[in-house]
Amino acid sequence: MSVRVGILGFAHGHVLAYLNEWRDKPQLDVQAVSGWDHDPERLKTQCGNYGLKACADAEELLAGDIDAVVVSAETLFHADLVEKAAAAGKAVIVQKPLALTLAQADRIVAAIKKSNVPFTMAWQMRVDPQNVKMKELLTSGELGKPLLVRRRHCLSTHLWPDFQNTWHNNAAYNRDIFADDASHAIDFLHWLLGAPETVTAEMGTLLNSAVPNDNGIAIYRYPGGPIAEAVCSFVASAGENTTEIVAEKGTVIQNYGDGPSASLPRPENACGLKWHIAGAQEWVCSDIPSPPGHGHRIAALATPLAEFLHGKRAPLCTAEEGRTSLRMVLACYVSAREGCRVRIDDPRIADV
Repeated sequence: MSVRVGILGFAHGHVLAYLNEWRDKPQLDVQAVSGWDHDPERLKTQCGNYGLKACADAEELLAGDIDAVVVSAETLFHADLVEKAAAAGKAVIVQKPLALTLAQADRIVAAIKKSNVPFTMAWQMRVDPQNVKMKELLTSGELGKPLLVRRRHCLSTHLWPDFQNTWHNNAAYNRDIFADDASHAIDFLHWLLGAPETVTAEMGTLLNSAVPNDNGIAIYRYPGGPIAEAVCSFVASAGENTTEIVAEKGTVIQNYGDGPSASLPRPENACGLKWHIAGAQEWVCSDIPSPPGHGHRIAALATPLAEFLHGKRAPLCTAEEGRTSLRMVLACYVSAREGCRVRIDDPRIADV
């Protein structure tokens, strides 16, 4: 039996990839039936594109014959929409990041706890097959203790026409591009290694003053190790190396794992994921292929989300985990502002 889904906002373009997959793969048994957006033009366009009923407000959508919602409006609206959807008893999928502030994140966690409806964040990095393999290598103990982890996550958004005028750079809607998209790399570290103890961060506007925080680096410390780094630039036209893991008994390298690195031609038979065990004479190249483009990774999330909606898999990321990842993001702002190392439980994060 198909799960009937309503779309609460079309701002996050990732939701369009899910809609395409759910439409084109009937075996997933997910049917999008309705949509709402505060932007009338965007509502009309996307509902027309996908044959959805256009609803005048979120209340109308939630009163309809649906089982679940995807909250993909601008980040500002996430807390209000999750509260309404949870109160209506609908399963909830939320686009990243969870919220703008910790206070909003707390509202989401409370609403899900009160209603006990199924909830997940939509993080494609948590289900990407190469990422899953890297986590398996660490948790199996084959590599021993992880010592240094680096994740580079870049975009070429500065090359997009008129990007500076999009909602991604509107502080009221989204804070800025670092909070919006560095959240991917930061949640990846959270998922891979757990919650860190401290962060030291630098971020700034280095190319276009209309796009705040277009480059940033966050260095997380874990008690006794590892040290983990998220490197994020939104002015990158190309890339290659995406993840490096240095561990007690080996090293892992992943290439072609983000937008700029996945979009360009690569050497024939290029190895996307490889690892070396200390003492071995050569690398082990994984047979997990690198997708031909980053959009394929985003679209691939539609299947795990469908499995979640059908109760066939656990949440990819709970509301509580989403709040921790948000705290890791917001701590970067305190560190960059104060010019110092900041504990992840620093009370000043609540004021960001």
